[in-house]
Amino acid sequence: MVCNSCIKTVRKLLEDYQIEIQKINLGEVTVILFNNQITEHQIEETFIENGFDILKNKDDILIEQIKIAIIELVHKSNYMNSIIRNSDYLVEKLGYSYQYLSAVFSKKENRTLENFIILHRIEKVKEMLSYKDLSLSEIAFEMGYSSVQYLSSQFKKITGVSVNEYKNADCKNRIVIEEI
Repeated sequence: MVCNSCIKTVRKLLEDYQIEIQKINLGEVTVILFNNQITEHQIEETFIENGFDILKNKDDILIEQIKIAIIELVHKSNYMNSIIRNSDYLVEKLGYSYQYLSAVFSKKENRTLENFIILHRIEKVKEMLSYKDLSLSEIAFEMGYSSVQYLSSQFKKITGVSVNEYKNADCKNRIVIEEI
């Protein structure tokens, strides 16, 4: 679960089975199973049928926690990117060294953690550009870029088009957060 819609969907699925939810957050749900007519296996099958993965492996759970932390930082934190380093945020949030988090992520995801963060930051920049409320300088500052030039360079490298070409394009090709 990486978004509020996911939480709503999981909550609905569990309520349909009249299962008591003890805790539900991004990426995790804790339920209380009484003598219900549904088993843990049936719940897992229902989640899988609805596009959710069941994570039981320690590294897979950690990677999901990393992804959720990045999504929270980049997409939901009201521009904390401008005041906190990504690595410091992850270390504080997850309680592991950045080197360890990066190594586990890279090993399992076949891409670097830094690349994952950059892709999310660029996606957020695309969103901010579509609102047309902020100048490129303001976007660069709020997203934690050291300069407009650095943001523009990274944007072009990732998207293949300049910021101006993107702003002027009829079709803004945004990527769903879960697919990054």
